[in-house]
Amino acid sequence: MQIYADNAATTKMSETAVKIMTDCMREYYGNPSSLYTIGQKAKEQLEQARAEIAAIINAEPREIIFTSGGSESDNQALLTAAINGKKKGKTHIISSAFEHHAILHTLKKLEKNGFEVTLLPVHENGIVKPDELEAAIKDETCLVTIMTANNEIGTIQPVAQIGEICRKHGVVFHTDAVQAVGHLPIDVKAENIDMLSASAHKFRGPKGIGFLYARKGIILQNLIEGGAQERGKRAGTENLPAVLAMTAALKEACADMEKNNKHLSEIRDYLIKGLSEIPHCALNGDPVQRLASNINFSFEGIEGESILILLDQKGISASSGSACTSGALDPSHVLLSIGRIHDVAHGSLRLSIGENITTAEADYIISSVKEIVEYLRSFSPVWRDLTEGKKDFIL
Repeated sequence: MQIYADNAATTKMSETAVKIMTDCMREYYGNPSSLYTIGQKAKEQLEQARAEIAAIINAEPREIIFTSGGSESDNQALLTAAINGKKKGKTHIISSAFEHHAILHTLKKLEKNGFEVTLLPVHENGIVKPDELEAAIKDETCLVTIMTANNEIGTIQPVAQIGEICRKHGVVFHTDAVQAVGHLPIDVKAENIDMLSASAHKFRGPKGIGFLYARKGIILQNLIEGGAQERGKRAGTENLPAVLAMTAALKEACADMEKNNKHLSEIRDYLIKGLSEIPHCALNGDPVQRLASNINFSFEGIEGESILILLDQKGISASSGSACTSGALDPSHVLLSIGRIHDVAHGSLRLSIGENITTAEADYIISSVKEIVEYLRSFSPVWRDLTEGKKDFIL
């Protein structure tokens, strides 16, 4: 049995997106910046895609900038708010302790350039408290950047409340919605979102394409200089096949969102119940306010990497955290931020299931994880010390 359960890392392209992409390569191969007919046909397709994406999140077409993906969108959003803020004497930024590294590393870079950064705690349930965020806002605050849904533990933040607070205080609000777009309904106007990042390969589109929503009135700062593409805010010939494939995948995901989330949440809860039977384990993140596809557990006395290798031998693809840090030796900063100690955080497993998963596959995952955990603990010196009373159990 082969089960792909790492959809938070990337998703398999939908057949619709693949067909749209290949058809575009054959038919709309012109440069959208060209004046002749072939180029103008490509331009029409590009602008139609922009309008369709904008409509999905209740934005205006001119507020959508096509990028290479979430990391680029995050970088451009943060640098835009920082540079614009500094011009007004505002050099304070608020974020959370468990953001994606595209955010955290950019914030470190800004700190080296004189900005003050406040990282809010996310507490044991992995959720930012709006009252704590409001209390952190100062006259010098130029940006609040809080992700919509966490890529490791799947917790969903109170984005509408955060947006309302930011709008009340006149602070720009950016959200990294890479894990949310295509999986949760998003309305940038109703939620008072000023900037939003998205990446196609998280909702069955191609890799290397995404978009940045920037509310009208925000003067975007360029990351890439060159041509006048994307209203002069992102140079480089537009990747039309990828844009059209992303648009098709997003429309498909949103059309099926309610049905998919109902099925996924049922299987998610089934998996959580089954895996919770393993002694000395804990679910990471809020059990309710989480993505329908996300299951994240810590198992005491073992290493997460060992679980992944043995699961792979059983045909199950999973992860222990963010795909962007899979080669790191340090434990997940996300798990540390919710209070897991290093030893426990090392023994984590993230399952991010797809909409086609069956109950039979969920049963296979549960039985496989139970078997592997028992096997790994059978020769773990840490587990031996715990069971012999030389160390105290944490979970």
